[in-house]
Amino acid sequence: MHAEQMAEDAPLVSLDANALEAAHVLADRRLPALVVTDVDGSPHSILPASQVVRFLVPGYVQDDPSLARVMSESMADRAGEKLGRKRVRDVLPVERSELAAVNHDDTIIEVAAIMARLRCPLVAVMRDGRLIGVITASRLLELSLPNR
Repeated sequence: MHAEQMAEDAPLVSLDANALEAAHVLADRRLPALVVTDVDGSPHSILPASQVVRFLVPGYVQDDPSLARVMSESMADRAGEKLGRKRVRDVLPVERSELAAVNHDDTIIEVAAIMARLRCPLVAVMRDGRLIGVITASRLLELSLPNR
């Protein structure tokens, strides 16, 4: 099976989109990640839902999770408001990592290898430099595990 046969449509989000709106897309569709597009519409990077969650939690709480017990719900609400004042580019990791992308004719093993190497829950499927869909880790598992 080739990547093109495994690919699904997925919403795209631009670097300059509102980060809170992108978070809502992730939450509403229960997606593991979104493909972020550059100004010209070409794939730029992958925004994992886990990265957005990291943005909601202050660094000092990430360093010492026991401090989370003393955070009030209103602090969490303020974190959401903070997200609403940011663009997607602001919540991406500072160091840009390699775009998790595969070619349309890559095999399921090649897709799995890229996903595993980059530790990314979603890969962009490309044909002739254009995005034609995405493959999520759950879709890959669905297609590669034996039936029960």
